[in-house]
Amino acid sequence: MALIVQKYGGSSVADAECVKRVAQRIVATRKAGNDVVVVVSAMGDTTDDLIDKAEQVSPLPPARELDMLLTAGERISMALLAMAIANLGHEARSFTGSQAGVITDGSHGKAKIIDVTPGRIRTALDEGSICIVAGFQGVSQGTKDITTLGRGGSDTTAVALAAALSADVCEIYSDVDGVFTADPRIVPAARKVPKISYEEMLEMAASGAKILHLRCVEYARRYNIPIHVRSSFSQKEGTWVVDSSELEGQDMEQAIISGVAHDRSEAKITVVGVPDKVGEAATIFTVLSDAEINIDMIVQNVSAASTGRTDISFTLPATDGQAALSALNKVKERIGFESLRYDDRIGKVSLIGAGMRSHPGVTAKLFAAIADAGVNIEMISTSEIRISVVVAQDDLDTAVAAAHRAFDLDSEQVEAVVYGGTGR
Repeated sequence: MALIVQKYGGSSVADAECVKRVAQRIVATRKAGNDVVVVVSAMGDTTDDLIDKAEQVSPLPPARELDMLLTAGERISMALLAMAIANLGHEARSFTGSQAGVITDGSHGKAKIIDVTPGRIRTALDEGSICIVAGFQGVSQGTKDITTLGRGGSDTTAVALAAALSADVCEIYSDVDGVFTADPRIVPAARKVPKISYEEMLEMAASGAKILHLRCVEYARRYNIPIHVRSSFSQKEGTWVVDSSELEGQDMEQAIISGVAHDRSEAKITVVGVPDKVGEAATIFTVLSDAEINIDMIVQNVSAASTGRTDISFTLPATDGQAALSALNKVKERIGFESLRYDDRIGKVSLIGAGMRSHPGVTAKLFAAIADAGVNIEMISTSEIRISVVVAQDDLDTAVAAAHRAFDLDSEQVEAVVYGGTGR
């Protein structure tokens, strides 16, 4: 007997028929002799609908009350799913995040999990019940208020519960059959990746691949929880996300590159004419840090000898663009820069693969492929297993397809099917 934690995304429980189909899948897992804990997201677009309602009532809803509202979506899903399972002759008990013991900090809208104390879940499992847990939510350790974990938080809830319960595997169900070498909507010939390391999956998630939430992969790596990414719409084997040690000794001819990720959600700010003095860059990024703005890529030009000034460009989430401009304009005189330029029509393309550590020429091959496609590169960033470039947003799809083709990632037949239309 194994303990399996399953997570179903919004598209998997989008309507009553979907809920009943998921219930049958859960019961089949239970009949196979496994203990089952299920984490569910809100149905379909429920969360977006609730946000719209909040904005109709208040242009700036209080964060505490917005969290209270948004957690209703998952509570609806968990109760309906428990009812559907009961209809199939099995006992299911639903739990909110707080009832399941998900303890967080007090940061509404983007809370971080501090601890998981799943006593009630363990008791219910011992009594033979299937446990259904509302994802994306917890309770603040300090204030005891309900909190939400931010977008994709149900993935994190599932892995955190799997770690706390010492589960054998955490299955993440969405509407695609696993992790692919690129987004099938852009590259129809993308291949499914059978196994991928936590390290590579982290880079893909951080680079814009939306199949798994970044914090979920970090949590899984920390506690060594195997993740099985698969579709709730088919019975196909998905993608296993595991420790890199489990990939050693596999086919030595496996691809150097695991995949190509992209991100349309970033913007670029250029601080023009920064005095080339010690500490100026530190001042700029301290201001942004104080405004709680995350920076991704940074490029500083060589200082012009005639002016003693330089330009510093960086990328950040487009949603933080105006806040960053406002924060920097407030210190313009203190820093002494000339002006700010803002561009939200950019896209990031990232090539990811542990194999590039030992294969020279990957960078040259990528740049040549993008150049041959007629796409100009604006910024470059690298890690040990990732190369990211910023291009104009209109050129993003072309660059992704060119990079995918250059590294022979295209499949001879179409493997990727997006069953629910959202990829989550």
